[in-house]
Formats: sequence, C-alpha cells, structure tokens
Amino acid sequence: MAKKNTNAITHETIIRDVQGGKIAPVYLLMGEESYYIDRLATFITDSVLQPEDRDFNLYTLYGPETTMHDVIQAALSYPMGAQRQVVVVKEAQKLTQFEQLTEYLKKPLLSTVLIFCYKNGSLDQRKTGLIKQLEQTGVIYESNRLKDYQLPAWIRNYVHRKKVDIEPMAENILTDHVGTDLNRMAGEIEKLLLSLPEGEKKITAQQVAEHIGISKEYNIYELTDALARKDVEKTMRIAHFYAQTPKQNPIQKNLPALFRFFQNLMLAYYAPDQSPAGIAAWVGTNTWAAEKSIIPAMKLYTGRKVMEIIGQIRRTDARSKGVDNTATPEGELMKELLFFILH
Repeated sequence: MAKKNTNAITHETIIRDVQGGKIAPVYLLMGEESYYIDRLATFITDSVLQPEDRDFNLYTLYGPETTMHDVIQAALSYPMGAQRQVVVVKEAQKLTQFEQLTEYLKKPLLSTVLIFCYKNGSLDQRKTGLIKQLEQTGVIYESNRLKDYQLPAWIRNYVHRKKVDIEPMAENILTDHVGTDLNRMAGEIEKLLLSLPEGEKKITAQQVAEHIGISKEYNIYELTDALARKDVEKTMRIAHFYAQTPKQNPIQKNLPALFRFFQNLMLAYYAPDQSPAGIAAWVGTNTWAAEKSIIPAMKLYTGRKVMEIIGQIRRTDARSKGVDNTATPEGELMKELLFFILH
C-alpha cells in the first residue's frame, strides 16, 4: 500500500476538507480502530445530506450481503431532489472482487459520495492498481489503534471538547481500566459526564473510581503511589486489604500495573533529559505522572534494585499460576512481593 498518502490524511484533515466544501466522490475508511471510521462516515453523510433528503438519497449496503457489482450500480444511480446521494458500504472488509471498483474510479459519478467502512484491517496491499486509482480519485484514510501512552491526551481532548476538565489521575485510571477501545472509552466518558453534579465542570479520580467499580482508597494507583514514596505502612495496609478481598483484587489484575510502573522507572534512569518533561517523553507518559511517582521513586530505588524487583514480579506471576507453588494464596504472594520491593 502506498503509505505516503494514507499517513498524510488524518480524520481532522477530512473533517476540515468536508467543512470547506471539498468533498471527494469516494472514501475508503479502513483500519483497526473503528471509532474514527464510524464517526467519519456519519460526519460525511450528515454534511452531504439534509435530513429530509435521506429517505431517497442515502443507501446503506453491507459487505456480507452485497457484491461490488451492486455497490457500483448504486453509485451510478442519480440523486432524487437533491444535489448528491450517499452510498455507505458497512463491513466492506467482507466484500470480494474489490478490483472491480477500478473502472468506476476512472470516471466516478460526481453526484454520488461513496463511503467504504473497512474495519479490522486494511485493503490488500497487493492491489496496487486499485490503491493508486483510489488515491487519485478519492480519499484513503487508515485508522490505527492508539498506544496506551496516547490515551490520556485523547481522553483530555475529548472532555475538553465537552467544556469539562479532568484530573490526570482520572485519565490514568480510565486508561488502565478501559483500554484502547475508543468506542468503549467514549461511552464511559459520556456516562461520567452525565453523572456530574449540576454545575460541576471537572471529572475527578474519585468519580472515575466509583463509576468503574474500584475501591476509592485502595486501588492500584494508591499502591504504586505508596511504593513510589516507600510508604511502608500504607503499602502493607493495602496489601492486607487485597488479601481480604481476593475476588475484587485478583493478583493478575495488579501485577501488570506494578510491572509497568517499575519498567517505566528503569527506563527513566536512562532518559537523556532528566527534567520531568524529558523523563515523561522518554518513558511515554505525561509530566504529571513523572512528577508524582517516577521522579520521587528514582530518589529511593537504585537501578539494580529495580532490576531485582522486575525479576521478582515475574517470579510472583509464575507462582500465582502454580509454578513452584502449590499452597501459598494470592494475598500472601502479594504481601511477599511488596515486602521484597520495600526492603
């Protein structure tokens, strides 16, 4: 696939072009992240058609139930009582014989806007002739999944568009507990926005913790914060709480977070720029997280100790799965690990 064009086109550039009246006859919206594919298809459709024009000028086809011949025939029909018609092909990844589109692309009907929603992958890179023709005639957009470290900024931008602020800790909790599925993330944020008290314009970590069902006081963020400051009393209090609530706090839910924390701490020692911003960029987190936990921990743990801790976390993970351990419960394994970390 020709990487140059797909990488240059973002969902923002498509929105900007459409708003400015620059509407392509064909859009191929593809990739692993369905969030932007769905929203761009809706945005383009809403921009092209007035609500009263949809009954006769909006055609929705489904890849598993149609053929490329049917798609082309729909695209070649003329709008009724409107300047344009829109043909949306959902689940386009299930379409066969995509190469049949090449001839239509050479002379597309300019009164038709043809949108392919190609999810969970990309069009076969070997179809070079088709790709080149698509690039010349229309727009190819590839929607890639965000990396974990990109999510806090995405969350922040999302809530800012809603005229609401969000605490950095709240961003981190959402990132770890919801993950990179942007459709799900947007749904969770919308629920949080609806639950805000009247007049409140900030989402707090406490609200997020209560909303997604983790303990307000004893969650993994409180634990890593206590470990970053070597707060022995609070760390062991949390360990005791985990041991008493194994179903709500299984060790396999907490070990990955501990591993990431100490992995980031090890990376931080090698950051060329040891400022908070430099460490945050090197590790792939935000400056707030670097200042709150990583930099304080760097003063209390040596690089050698962190290497030993990472190894111990791996051993604890194996023991929790039954390797060289037949009787020690999860709560005790966690206590042993945390004692090792602190001493």
